[in-house]
Amino acid sequence: MEKNFNANKYQRARDRVDELKKFYNNLTIYLIFVVFLAGINYYTTGFGYMWFLWAAFGWGIGVFFHALKTFRVNPFFNKDWEERKIREFMEKDRETDKWK
Repeated sequence: MEKNFNANKYQRARDRVDELKKFYNNLTIYLIFVVFLAGINYYTTGFGYMWFLWAAFGWGIGVFFHALKTFRVNPFFNKDWEERKIREFMEKDRETDKWK
């Protein structure tokens, strides 16, 4: 039982590290490409019209939502809410099984 519990904890920690790694890779690629696009923009128009900001903004929205998911920031359904609901449903299940 203890070994199984530790294996589950290890797997959850490993999954969390993978999730963080994916986010930081996404953020790094985003920053590299925005700088690259800014360089192209400067080279072509000298920042007369900063079109690279449109790409930065659009992709930035995706990075923002990825960050919310990765760092588990959700103003509506946070982790505590999920855990409470899971316990509530398990308790209801246990009560109905008791009467069968």
